[in-house]
Amino acid sequence: MLAEENMTDSANGPTPDPADGLKRPQFGTRFLTDPREVFQHNAWDNVQWSEEQEDAARRKVQENSEPLPAEKQDDFENRANEYWNDFYGIHENRFFKDRHWLFTEFPELGPRHSQSSGEGTTSDQELVQITAKLELNGEETHAPAAEETAVFPGASASYRILEVGCGVGNTVFPILKTNNDPGLFVYCCDFSSTAIDLVKSNPEYNPSRCHAFVHDLSDVTATYPMPEQSLDVIVLIFVLSALHPEKMQSSIRKLASLLKPGGVLLLRDYGRYDMAQLRFKKGRCLSENFYVRGDGTRVYFFTQEELHDLFYGAGLEKVQNLVDRRLQVNRGKQLTMYRVWVQCKYRKNTKPQQPAETTCQD
Repeated sequence: MLAEENMTDSANGPTPDPADGLKRPQFGTRFLTDPREVFQHNAWDNVQWSEEQEDAARRKVQENSEPLPAEKQDDFENRANEYWNDFYGIHENRFFKDRHWLFTEFPELGPRHSQSSGEGTTSDQELVQITAKLELNGEETHAPAAEETAVFPGASASYRILEVGCGVGNTVFPILKTNNDPGLFVYCCDFSSTAIDLVKSNPEYNPSRCHAFVHDLSDVTATYPMPEQSLDVIVLIFVLSALHPEKMQSSIRKLASLLKPGGVLLLRDYGRYDMAQLRFKKGRCLSENFYVRGDGTRVYFFTQEELHDLFYGAGLEKVQNLVDRRLQVNRGKQLTMYRVWVQCKYRKNTKPQQPAETTCQD
């Protein structure tokens, strides 16, 4: 699931290949100190808004905040799968963006310092063959001995990543290309069967290292192919915003149950008053800060506090919760565009939770 607006990676110059050991500068390293230099680069980081600009954005949102009738909202909810399939049927792989910033902002997705050798483990293919033989012999397979490994895709992996709302593989394929850890296994799912078909048809899709499947994040009764407490990392990039706000908390709780103790959930999504929100006209609002695009797909615009409450409510503790305010520039047309994204990292911890924090900015 993906309807990510254009995110330029050129704000800090050419993007080095992580495999070369060179790091792309993190967001928040290029500052506009002289307004006369605004068109010298494609983007500027952490651009501070004036009170007037903030007030103007708030008024713009309020002007277009009258919600659509309930029956129309129900239609967009019930036909969400259809709209996303149509989206990928039209765009296919033309919507692919190689997210070079992934490994700088989220090093948890890159090669680990201590890679597992894979020695002494049973491959997924061997596990499947063993299971098939047991079933042919009429032996029980549902109650393995404690030392035996459960059979599921990626069961023999030592480091497991799940991307929810993978789209056409904007995150999955850079991970598979960059992270050569032999113990790595990547899961990726999307609400759209069309998107998953595109992922599986990609020449870089490798079933021995990756498992793509169709899944509705908002359906907490639907099962995942991996057991609870088996994942090291879960990735949500411009995905949670596509859910109905009333389904977000239960969806995050379900994901949290899949994380190992110490596992992390990584998120990057739309922030309040992002340019995309201010562009919506009247007749597109579903509820407060929740909109429907012209193609029928939906999007919510978050505050840091809202996301913190969602993750904390799922038993996760904050590692990072920040706003990335950027000024993107079209130098050819001499246009400026203000973007607002929220980036979070939350960890599953077995320690008792402390009272919720009042501030989220790191």
